[in-house]
Amino acid sequence: MLTHQRKVLIIEDESDISRILRDYLTKNQYETAVAATGQDGLQIMELIQPDYIILDIMLPDMDGIEVCREIRRRNNIPILILSARGSDTDKVLGLGFGADDYMTKPFSLSELLARINAHFRRYDSMTSVGDRTDLLHLGNLVIDKKAYKVTLNGSEVSLSAKEFELLHYLASHKNQVFSKAQLLDAIWGYATYGDENTVTVYIRRLREKIEADASHPTVLKTVWGVGYKFNYE
Repeated sequence: MLTHQRKVLIIEDESDISRILRDYLTKNQYETAVAATGQDGLQIMELIQPDYIILDIMLPDMDGIEVCREIRRRNNIPILILSARGSDTDKVLGLGFGADDYMTKPFSLSELLARINAHFRRYDSMTSVGDRTDLLHLGNLVIDKKAYKVTLNGSEVSLSAKEFELLHYLASHKNQVFSKAQLLDAIWGYATYGDENTVTVYIRRLREKIEADASHPTVLKTVWGVGYKFNYE
């Protein structure tokens, strides 16, 4: 049961899809707003400050990837991309510009709802009071769970919500190896539905932000044939 109504912004130009999404999410206790263009979506986002954004890639005025990049430039609101294009290239491209999740049309409403609910369960768990890992000091890296903030050598590192959650999870279990499926389940909450390539993209993005040399990582290590670990001595 949600403690308060979370706001979901739907940026989708196909009126039938946006109406179905709006009605379904409203029925499931989410407050919704709809935009039919990228520019309208950006304006409504500033106005209502949504908790989650569903973003179509194919918009009439601007590419959804550009909208995603602009949203991410302003804040770290979770973004789920919808696209009729289902290739791995599109998935990597979408996630590479800061999306937190990706679904291909046609999609299951129950699966989409499960993904949104999983995000908020994870967020609520991350921000709950009394966790011993609220503040992690790992050498020159400091991870503040309650503030969703990471600093490296005293400077703040800009991370999306899912980037932060993945880093915090690995750092909270330093030197423990996790498979892609385990990380997908722990951070996105739906290993059954998910694409393990998502984890690969996120690890790469984190390395680019916290490693001295992303091509030769010393913190987020790959354990070949198994998965990844946060390396800390």
